[in-house]
Amino acid sequence: MDAVMNAAPLWVVILVKSAVLLLVVVTTFAYAMLFERKILAWMQLRPGPNRVGPWGLLQPAADAAKLILKEDLTPKTADPLIYRLAPFISLLTAFSVYAIIPFGASADGSAWAIGNVNAGILFVMAIASLGIYGISLGGWASGSKFPLLGSVRSTAQMISYELSMSLSFVGVLILAGTTSLDGIVNAQQRWWFLLPQFVGFVIYVITAVAETNRTPFDLVEAETELVGGFHTEYSGLRFGLFFIAEYVNMLTVACIATLLFLGGWNAPFGLGMVPGIVWFIAKVACFMFFYIWLRGTLPRFRYDRLMAFGWKVLLPIATLNLIATAVWVAYWGK
Repeated sequence: MDAVMNAAPLWVVILVKSAVLLLVVVTTFAYAMLFERKILAWMQLRPGPNRVGPWGLLQPAADAAKLILKEDLTPKTADPLIYRLAPFISLLTAFSVYAIIPFGASADGSAWAIGNVNAGILFVMAIASLGIYGISLGGWASGSKFPLLGSVRSTAQMISYELSMSLSFVGVLILAGTTSLDGIVNAQQRWWFLLPQFVGFVIYVITAVAETNRTPFDLVEAETELVGGFHTEYSGLRFGLFFIAEYVNMLTVACIATLLFLGGWNAPFGLGMVPGIVWFIAKVACFMFFYIWLRGTLPRFRYDRLMAFGWKVLLPIATLNLIATAVWVAYWGK
């Protein structure tokens, strides 16, 4: 198989890798949504989805068929082009990050990724910041004041928490001495950055939850005074595209947490007999379970408290953590 891939033109290799990865990510998203419903049902002592297929395993297919067959309405006051384009912007930016995420390493040390970018973490931050446009344009183009207010709140929330998230990254970059994602993983062969950067990891987890509009920070999609948030006027498949982007972003932040703080595909406790890709998937699954656990446990924040927490608590702590890391590396080494 490797010989065939090496003999093929580069664009064919990239196309095949992209198609396989897209299939894996879409399938993972669909069953992540199902497992979330199952886990929440288990926590709340109820059955959960169990009607479609054995143990409810065909529920994602039924949900997809329902969204595709539902009537797709466009408000008369909406901007026809931007209104239709906004969900695809969110979806495209959510999938684009996977072009450079490494999921393991081969025997020669090369990373399993579509593209190996030296400034990988900078690419991730740049693409993730573009996802705001899908939400803001979707609310604005709907031609209604309530989706517009929801998109403004969502944009303010995401920009505010991106600052603290970026600062939590920098401490890891200082310790690793590189911005390459596989280089950061290789720098954690001795110990995971979760230990020296525990404060940064906690900040990252909190900001990641806020960035993906998840409980307890899902105000933009759940406030009664804003009806339903930025996607109030959307229906059918376009409505579903926003939620596909949300779950794909959940998987993205789980992968980034695994690469930056949890050692990537490096095995814990010297258990090197298990393939690295298995450890990577297990760590991502644990992070996703924690995501779901939060949703079943915590109530929502009030919006003013959400913003105050981001600016007055997380940002100063993230700044102090960055300064302490820089001083430590400068005077005592890595």
